[in-house]
Amino acid sequence: MKRVKIRQLVGILLLGFLISLGFIKPIQDYLSIPTDITVFQGERLTIDQKHPNATVHSSNAEESILSIGSIEDNPQSFSIKANQDGQDELTMQVANLPVKKMNVKVLPEFKVIPGGQNIGVRLNTVGVLVVGHHLVGTSQGDVSPGEKAGIKVGDIITKINGEAVQKLSDVGPFVKKSGQVDRPLTLTIIRDKQTMEKTLMPVKDKSDAKFRIGLYIRDSAAGVGTMTFYHPETGKYGALGHVISDMDTRKPIKVNDGQIIGSTVTSIEKGVHGRPGEKLARFKEGEKVLGSIFKNSQYGIFGKLNGPMKNGIMDRPLPIKLSHEVTEGPAEILTVVKGEEVKKYDVEIVSSVPQKFPATKGLVVKITDPELLKATGGIVQGMSGSPIIQDGKVIGAVTHVFVNDPTSGYGVHIEWMLSEAGINIYERNRNGDKVAS
Repeated sequence: MKRVKIRQLVGILLLGFLISLGFIKPIQDYLSIPTDITVFQGERLTIDQKHPNATVHSSNAEESILSIGSIEDNPQSFSIKANQDGQDELTMQVANLPVKKMNVKVLPEFKVIPGGQNIGVRLNTVGVLVVGHHLVGTSQGDVSPGEKAGIKVGDIITKINGEAVQKLSDVGPFVKKSGQVDRPLTLTIIRDKQTMEKTLMPVKDKSDAKFRIGLYIRDSAAGVGTMTFYHPETGKYGALGHVISDMDTRKPIKVNDGQIIGSTVTSIEKGVHGRPGEKLARFKEGEKVLGSIFKNSQYGIFGKLNGPMKNGIMDRPLPIKLSHEVTEGPAEILTVVKGEEVKKYDVEIVSSVPQKFPATKGLVVKITDPELLKATGGIVQGMSGSPIIQDGKVIGAVTHVFVNDPTSGYGVHIEWMLSEAGINIYERNRNGDKVAS
C-alpha cells in the first residue's frame, strides 16, 4: 500500500511539474500520432513532432532498420527512412520523459503498373439470375408459377432437381419435361448468401402450348470500365474500383467467370448538376480476350491478364502508397476520353481517410484539369477504376461521382484493391521475402 501511495504522489508531482513547464498540451498532441506505422523499404516518412524539443529514439538503431533525422526546414518534424525489412519501435521524449511509443513495420518494396485503359467487361453469373416475374396466360387464367412458389427477384437458381444449371439453355429442358410428366420442379436457389429449395409446377401457355415458369432470368452481363493496375509478378489485375450490379435487381452479380476485352470510347455525355455523365463505348470487334475475371466485389473486378497491357505513358512499375501515407493536395489520374488513348489529368485529393481495415470511399477526389472538365464535366460513368497517382506512386482508383457536383467523387485506396486481387503486401515467406499469391 505504501508503495502505491508513493507512486501516486510522484505521479501528481510530475504532472504538476509538466503543467508548470507547459508540456501538457504537447503531450496531448502526441496522442494524434499513429501508434502503428507501416512503411515500404527505401521510403522516407515525415512525422510531426508536435514540440521543438522532442527527441526520437529507435530500439533497433544499431541494426539500421530505420534512419531517423530532423527536417531542416521544419524543426518540429522528423523523417524515418526504412533501410531494410523488419520491425522497430520508436520512443518520443520531451524533457527526457517518454510520451509516445510507435511500432514501425517495414515492408519490402512493392510496385504495380498503373492502368487507365478502357476495357469491356463480360460476366457470366453463378447459375441463372431471376430478374423479374411475368404472368402466363393459361386456360384457367393468368398465373406466375415462380412468384407463387416464393421465388424473388435477385434469387440465383443454381440447381434444378439436383442438377447444376449455368446458363439459360440449361433451364428449358427441365421445364418441358416437368410439364409433360406433370411433376413439379425442385429449384435450389441462393438468396442473400443463404441456400434454400423451392418447389414449382410449370404451366402451359395457351398461346403456344409451351410450358413456362413465369420468371425472367439472365445468365450474363456486360459493360465498360477502366483498368486500375497490373501486377507483373503474378499477372493479376484490378479494375473499376466498385462492384458490378445487375441493372434490374440492383444486386451484385455473383460471378462464375468472365472476360475483359478491348474497348473504344466513342463519345462522352457530359455530367451536370443532378445528372452524372457517361462514357459511351463499344467493344472492339474481333478483339481477343485480354484476361479472365474471377471476382466481382465492392472493390472492383479482379482476375488475371493473358499478357501485359500498356497505356503508352506510364508502362513501368510504380510504388504504391498505403492509406496513411496519402496526403491532401495535387495528384493525377489516368483515363481515356476519346478512342483508346490514355492521358494524364490533374486532380486534387480533397480528403483521405487513413483506414486500418478494408473499406470503400476512403478518398474524395476533385477534377481540376481544364481539358478534362471541358470534355466530361468531371467524373463520369465508365471512368470508374481510373488509377490515381500522387508523388509518382499509385494511391487508389476513382469509383463514384457526386450527383450534385460532377467535378468530385469518391475513390478507393489501392491496398484494398490489391487485397481483393489476392495480393498480400504484408505477408512474407520463411526466407523473409514478400509473398504475392
